[in-house]
Amino acid sequence: MEPGWLLWGAAVLLLLLHVLAELSPAVGFVLRLGWYCLLCVLGSLLAVPACLLLNGGRTVRNMRIIKNIVKAFKYFFGLKFEVKGLENFEVEGPAIVVSNHQSILDMMGLMEVLPDNCVQVGKKELLYTGIVGLIMYLGGVIFINRKSTTSAKMVMSEVAKTMVAENVKVWVYPEGTRNCTGDFLPFKKGAFHLAIQAQVPVIPVVYSSFTSFYNPKTKLFTSGKIKVEILPPIETKGLTSDDVSDLTDRCYHTMRETFFVLSGRPSPSEQWGPDQPDVWCGTALLV
Repeated sequence: MEPGWLLWGAAVLLLLLHVLAELSPAVGFVLRLGWYCLLCVLGSLLAVPACLLLNGGRTVRNMRIIKNIVKAFKYFFGLKFEVKGLENFEVEGPAIVVSNHQSILDMMGLMEVLPDNCVQVGKKELLYTGIVGLIMYLGGVIFINRKSTTSAKMVMSEVAKTMVAENVKVWVYPEGTRNCTGDFLPFKKGAFHLAIQAQVPVIPVVYSSFTSFYNPKTKLFTSGKIKVEILPPIETKGLTSDDVSDLTDRCYHTMRETFFVLSGRPSPSEQWGPDQPDVWCGTALLV
């Protein structure tokens, strides 16, 4: 077949897909999500040789390369980020960064504000996602077996030592799983055990709700704006394991209130009054 016919065929196919996306939100959702996954693969294919050539293998320095590639993704989806508080990342020495975890799109939000010398903690299953898992490995991502609490605690103990020795920040999603309900899930305590064990500050990062432009249940995926706020560091020096619950609760409530403010919605306490119990949209086991 001649190249001209191939180009015409591709143009007709793209036009047909565009029409279908306009007529059916479900089709549009699948197409945009598929395009996002394809971008992740293409970005990884581009980043892997760059990481190997420039840095020689697995190192947190590769995150700068990955960050610059992923930050371009937002232009394909009409997403805008409004960031406040970047100066709060400027702490001396290592730290634990905690943020809310809403969807597969969180990677774009992560890379939009990721500080230098910062690695992420992710579930072990991500290591086996082909080229994407490889680039995460090269970027220094710490993989945790969530099915084994003992294994996870052993890894986190080693992370505490490495974090201090190599002067790196560690980014953790304390909800433990994606949560696109428009609220927070209860926080697991692993990140806060880690912060107190290493005696390093906790830096909370809050992203506004995605539900106005991204919702898998309703097959919604359009353009939108994401507000991000990096909150002031919370010191842990002098705290002990007895203070883990209080630290977890403090971060949870501070981040949740900020989440509702950024999302332009009243918090449950404002909707139902201080004497009414909060309504949870999901559950998670506490480590």
